[in-house]
Amino acid sequence: MSWLVLLAMALGLFAVFVVLFRTFVGYMKKEQNLVIESFHDALIDKDNPVGLNKEELENLKQQQKEAQEHLREVIAKIPVIQKDGRFQIDEEALRQRKAAAMINGANGTSDTPTSDNN
Repeated sequence: MSWLVLLAMALGLFAVFVVLFRTFVGYMKKEQNLVIESFHDALIDKDNPVGLNKEELENLKQQQKEAQEHLREVIAKIPVIQKDGRFQIDEEALRQRKAAAMINGANGTSDTPTSDNN
């Protein structure tokens, strides 16, 4: 036998099985009153890629919002200057802050501990 004949028989048998399967699924849907959800409903939501329930999603969004606000506050405390068209950390202002913190630390009026990592 030629391989084309075998291919034609295999495709014909596959088509028969597809028709039988579709008929069976249609019959079961009708008998059991089933509704098969479309694939579009199962796609990943861009706002909820993990598939959390509504409460968990709102809680996660609130935590992320608080973290973003905290990050903005921390970044706003870093002194920067614009040098050659780029923003850079103002090392002089950092030295002045460190010196002021050391002076306040020596006087005992500072509540925040300082560390010297240089």
